[in-house]
Amino acid sequence: MPTQLVSDASPDTFPDNPVGRVIATEYGPSDKVFRGVITGGAMMSLVILALIAGFLLFRGLEIFRDFGFGFITSVRWDAGDGIDKATASFGIGAMLVGSVVTAVIALLIATPFAMGTALFLEFYCPSWLRIFLTSVLDLVAAIPSVIYGVWGYAIFMQYGTSWGRAINEHLGWFPLFHVPSPNFGRSPFIAGMVLALMIVPITTSVARAVYSQAPRDQIDAVYALGGSRWSGIRHIVLPFGRSGLIGGAMLGLGRALGETVAVYLVLNLVFRINFQILASVGGNVASLIANRFGEAGEYELKALMAAGLVLFLVTLLVNFAATAIVGRTRGTES
Repeated sequence: MPTQLVSDASPDTFPDNPVGRVIATEYGPSDKVFRGVITGGAMMSLVILALIAGFLLFRGLEIFRDFGFGFITSVRWDAGDGIDKATASFGIGAMLVGSVVTAVIALLIATPFAMGTALFLEFYCPSWLRIFLTSVLDLVAAIPSVIYGVWGYAIFMQYGTSWGRAINEHLGWFPLFHVPSPNFGRSPFIAGMVLALMIVPITTSVARAVYSQAPRDQIDAVYALGGSRWSGIRHIVLPFGRSGLIGGAMLGLGRALGETVAVYLVLNLVFRINFQILASVGGNVASLIANRFGEAGEYELKALMAAGLVLFLVTLLVNFAATAIVGRTRGTES
């Protein structure tokens, strides 16, 4: 005979005036400790950033005094005789342009791939495959940049050289793809391709996070009216995630601007402003620091510190802007 569970409670057993649960409005000891720990961690990050900026400013202040704004606009880098400071001339204008050129190339290549990958993972990919591909993306994002640089130098450069030669053959009439010499190796194009591979994971992650917050009720309404999946993506998801995609692309831009080893291995360091992306001429600020740091004298070392400060501030501003754009998107659409 099955056992029946009968509750002894009845409406008569409940008090007429039940006492509600009292919720404490003050932090307990454990809450205060936890809040102090996370607040201290956040403040420590700001302190570290301030110390880095202060150190670079302290070491490079003499350069800014001697060269002023010309340090940023000049394209000449000459350490002189190493004894008399008057014989030295330092400027990072060409390297700043090179940083922007390689980063923009990487951005133009990586953003469409990142957007397509994010849409596939979020709306087309089976759940079992999504977990696997997401893990692969996280793994790719964790690969050290020196691995990308060695791979780009040893393996990818030969393919990139062939692609550059083909582009120059068919589109050489366009100034951007014109090359005065037949040397297509170690060019901004190859450096941009390597950087694109590096920033695809972070851009994809941000795009996925934004696309996943698209209003499902509106997407379901498109399906209910007979619309296709692509119709829902085009009319709902893409407009919703536009700002988030821009923020993710800017985060990738911040990483591309500050990349050192990968660019150092696949790009010739030449102090000349170059917009011909297939030519074997270029460089960026980070690779300049890596190239000159080991043999720099005291005065040139200060110039490298000043260059590091400029790169630090540019990257910091780009990352702050990207974070603000993504945060504004989430706050507006939530």
